[in-house]
Amino acid sequence: MKEMLTGGRLDVLTGDYLAELAMLILGRDRLKDPRTGYARTFLRQLEECLGEAHDRGVRIVSNAGGLNPAGLADAVRELSERVGVPVRVAYVEGDALPLPDGALTANAYLGGAGITACLRGGADVVVTGRVTDAALVTGPAAWHFGWGPGDLDQLAGAVAAGHVLECGTQATGGNYSFFTAHDIRHPGFPVAEIAADGSAVITKHDGTGGVVDIGTVTAQLLYETGGARYAGPDVTTRLDTVRLTQDGPDRVRISGVRGEEPPPTLKAGVTRIGGWRNEVVFVLTGLDIDAKAALVRDQVEDAFGAAADERGTSRPADVRWELVRTDRADADSEECASALLRLVVRDSDREAVGRVVSGAAIELALGSYPGFHVTAPPGKGAPYGVFDAVYVDRGAVEQVAVLPDGERVVVADPPRTAVPAAVVGPALPDPLPGNGAVRRIPLGRVAGARSGDKGGDVNVGVWVRTGTAWRWLAHELTVERFQELLPETQGLVVSRHVLPNLRALNFVVEGLLGEGVAAQERFDPQGKGVGEWLRSRHVDVPAEVGRLSPYGS
Repeated sequence: MKEMLTGGRLDVLTGDYLAELAMLILGRDRLKDPRTGYARTFLRQLEECLGEAHDRGVRIVSNAGGLNPAGLADAVRELSERVGVPVRVAYVEGDALPLPDGALTANAYLGGAGITACLRGGADVVVTGRVTDAALVTGPAAWHFGWGPGDLDQLAGAVAAGHVLECGTQATGGNYSFFTAHDIRHPGFPVAEIAADGSAVITKHDGTGGVVDIGTVTAQLLYETGGARYAGPDVTTRLDTVRLTQDGPDRVRISGVRGEEPPPTLKAGVTRIGGWRNEVVFVLTGLDIDAKAALVRDQVEDAFGAAADERGTSRPADVRWELVRTDRADADSEECASALLRLVVRDSDREAVGRVVSGAAIELALGSYPGFHVTAPPGKGAPYGVFDAVYVDRGAVEQVAVLPDGERVVVADPPRTAVPAAVVGPALPDPLPGNGAVRRIPLGRVAGARSGDKGGDVNVGVWVRTGTAWRWLAHELTVERFQELLPETQGLVVSRHVLPNLRALNFVVEGLLGEGVAAQERFDPQGKGVGEWLRSRHVDVPAEVGRLSPYGS
């Protein structure tokens, strides 16, 4: 926050604090103390920076209110008095929904209209609960330019800019496929210069690290999205209309974005405690790795059976084993000579994943495979969470902007809505002639990728830099080819979305993450590495494509 305030000119500083997992964490906090439920890190940052923001005339907009925006607004006022910096504080509420049976939290994703109302009411600091990440940009932009709910193209442009900003330095070289070409040890945070027509330039403060180019912006536009129609509470944004141009060093212009009426429903996130989880990682060193894994696996399974007979404790409902072959032959260090055998168990009964599992692992220490040890002592088990996405009618949600003077303003729904229809796939470019020379190389030598989670699903966006590479990729990377390269996706529903303006394909894999990040079913529970796994797979690439070229036609 301090870096952004002191590094250059800003009108509004935004902060996104709410991931799906964060809502579960805040829900557990609130169980312990009903006065909490908001991101306390925001307050710690604000204590250092509130005076700087006031002196520079920068308004601050954040969703750090989480489950208790009113409580955070009160805390900001108390902080203001304590540090002697006068600020006008407003907040947005109404996202909280009645809790379904067994739920810990239930919140609708609101748009930016409540933020707009707070800023129009004179707020210096606006805090919200669950809003879409892009709402932190659409709300201030609509206030600054006087947009209304009918300014769909302008709002859609702001959504695109907000989506680029939402994950911070992911737009300036962080988590970027082609990171080796840039110095990203300390990437600066992105800035969006938004114009009245909704177009924007993504840049960063002068002198900060990292890079802003078409690739970094493309990667973030593809991140955690689905089809060409990107539906949100303010507007449905047509991602297939987005155009990117390099506007100078570390400047990328977003233009041409079209917007359509938002849907008649709002997405809502429901979190609940799914049960209990435990994990043990056995280290297998040297020779006979498969035999060692088989031995300890049989022994643990026998121990589960014995526990059921002796103590009446059932075998854990979900038992998963995974052997990770990190070992190398004739290794010059013990660690490089070792593989990892991961045991993960889940059950609704804490006892079934507690002593039964830890006892089995520890009691085998002197009577199992040679070199037996584990990465950490097994614990008693811990609760895991589940995130479910549901949809509610807009009429069931009343968004309220609570202004600095206490006035409560009910935010009206958009006058027109429309159910987003599937986009007819665009015509593909002409394929390359099939009679040229090819090289077998990793896909990532010519294509970038970015992957992320949406509940239990994963999206994998793949893009290339040149028209020639696009002619090849659009025909080569079909759903069937994608599943061949990533066998873990076979048997799951995979959809492909074509975005020619970005020279990109976006794949959505349903159910790869099971019940979502909080359930930790995969070792990569948010699917962040799936794109890089895809890039590592070897494919036959035509010679004219098989080199990483600068952006161009």
